[in-house]
Amino acid sequence: MRYYWLIPLTILLMGFALTMESVANQQKSLKAILTEKKDHRRVLLLYTRDDAQHYSIQQQEALNEEKAGLDERDLDVIVLLSSLLMEPDRQFLMHDFKLNPSDEFSAWLIGKDGGVKQTYKKPIDVKDLFRIIDSMPMRRQEKSKP
Repeated sequence: MRYYWLIPLTILLMGFALTMESVANQQKSLKAILTEKKDHRRVLLLYTRDDAQHYSIQQQEALNEEKAGLDERDLDVIVLLSSLLMEPDRQFLMHDFKLNPSDEFSAWLIGKDGGVKQTYKKPIDVKDLFRIIDSMPMRRQEKSKP
């Protein structure tokens, strides 16, 4: 599992060790990052308004407890904080992911094909997330390979 951060502030709030890469330091757009992952990795995209960071922290803590399962499913996590989101990325989320900026929390499960498989408005139970991923045709095919 890889965590990609667009928000350095959340790193301080997390308090636990994760493999993190700063998207801001890479100077790549969110669209470019998702394009690079297409056909290789699944993505869980987390968006949180500044005044609701507790939702993102809650979600990340739950995911951190299941790192092996995330790795097994080729799942990367990208965390976005509204105030630190660049305007082109915000517009991309609003247009392509139907983000409502007034939502406190939004999450999207993106398949290896680049399509949005599920949208969430509250933190996700990780077991439910795994169940959804494991039911995907590409994941079933991966599991059947020795």
